[in-house]
Amino acid sequence: MGTTDPSNSLKVLLFPWLAYGHISPHLQLAKKLTERGFSTYLCSTPINLGFIKKKITQKYSSSIHLVELHLQETPELPAFYHTTNGLPPHLMSTLRNALVKAKPDFSNILKTLKPDLVIYDVTQTWTAALTAAQNIPAVKFSSSSVAMLVYLCHLLVKPGIEFPFPAIYLSEFEQKRAKSDLQDAKADADESDPQVQRPTRYCDSIVLAKTSKEIDKKYIDYLYDILKMKVVPVGTLFQEPVVGHYDDNNNELEFDNNILEFELIRWLGTKSERSSVFVSFGSEYFLTKEEMEEIAYGLELSNVNFIWVVRFPTGEKIRPEEALPEGFLERVKDKGKIVEGWAPQEKILGHPSIGGFVCHCGWNSVVESIEFGVPIIAMPMHLDQPLNARFVVEMGVGVEVMRDENGKLERGVIAKVIKEVVVEKMGENVRGSMRAVSEKIKFKEQEEFDEVVKLLKQLCEEK
Repeated sequence: MGTTDPSNSLKVLLFPWLAYGHISPHLQLAKKLTERGFSTYLCSTPINLGFIKKKITQKYSSSIHLVELHLQETPELPAFYHTTNGLPPHLMSTLRNALVKAKPDFSNILKTLKPDLVIYDVTQTWTAALTAAQNIPAVKFSSSSVAMLVYLCHLLVKPGIEFPFPAIYLSEFEQKRAKSDLQDAKADADESDPQVQRPTRYCDSIVLAKTSKEIDKKYIDYLYDILKMKVVPVGTLFQEPVVGHYDDNNNELEFDNNILEFELIRWLGTKSERSSVFVSFGSEYFLTKEEMEEIAYGLELSNVNFIWVVRFPTGEKIRPEEALPEGFLERVKDKGKIVEGWAPQEKILGHPSIGGFVCHCGWNSVVESIEFGVPIIAMPMHLDQPLNARFVVEMGVGVEVMRDENGKLERGVIAKVIKEVVVEKMGENVRGSMRAVSEKIKFKEQEEFDEVVKLLKQLCEEK
């Protein structure tokens, strides 16, 4: 298992958006498909393929093939910015436009490779026209929650009509930001965007989604009601840890970081069961000074043990002690660990001393927390995260740190929620819900992926 003969297997080309949070689920899906006899090809920019290469173990080396897509280099967008990782926010639209301009190159890849099927990121809807031109079946893949996806689709196709599931909502300041994001997405999309219009091919009406019907069924059904989109769950695609450690810029970490991992796990071993929180906001969001201060004071006020991963933009020479409140490191030296850049997230979340995960609610982090049964202390920052946070609360697997009317975090609220989850009785209820959700997903995982395989083979045979 894990190796296939390319001459006898169906060829699937996967085409993710240029963000690690999208690339990792595509890679995990590729791994699962190779275990079912498919030969998989993953297409991205060279800088992203450097990241992917490190994640492919020997088991998959002969069945997952990497395909380079070269974007045009400009002074504003050199090759090292052909990824969202470390990309200055003002260049995001520039990167999206650069990818759209690479359509002819992607079309040539299709002509050369002649895949039996293309799986493309739900954000790259223009891919469908290119595959249709070459009579190649293609399906969208969403690495976000379906609750989030259907909420945004509802805004697009039913503007002004209230979303029928009140648990999923955006606050006033979040709505303004979402409106801006949707306008950007519309500007970058094709006029024939099948995300907004009715599909013309059967395969265009299918969305593979990183979820399970056990948690997303009503949202899956509603997406079909409003767009006739058939959502096919692929499971949570939990990412197995890879031997060797790499930072956010694909550099292999030095031996010092292996020592760091050992020290962090040893430190957790000195703490009592479920007494600590892990704090991380993903690899592509950088906290403002104000956010960092409020979170620091919130952790301190909670009096709970913590490991906090802090990150700063590439090239900025900032030390944690400069960004954190004066005297903070000294005051929390027995209770907390500040780690810059990288930490062994899977090993930390899997440690019995961890009683909560303070996170931004990127969908990959939510899924990982569910996998380890760790309650979520939701602190969404942007993009899909606020909607994911509401879904986390609806499932009963976490509690959200609510912001004030201006969208600001407040240290007292942060401390209160952390204590509720880690110290008080509410935490027991959340842990119980988390266990139930995790068990339901795992029970259906094999059966749901059988359906995925059956569908993809059917699409390949019918082209």
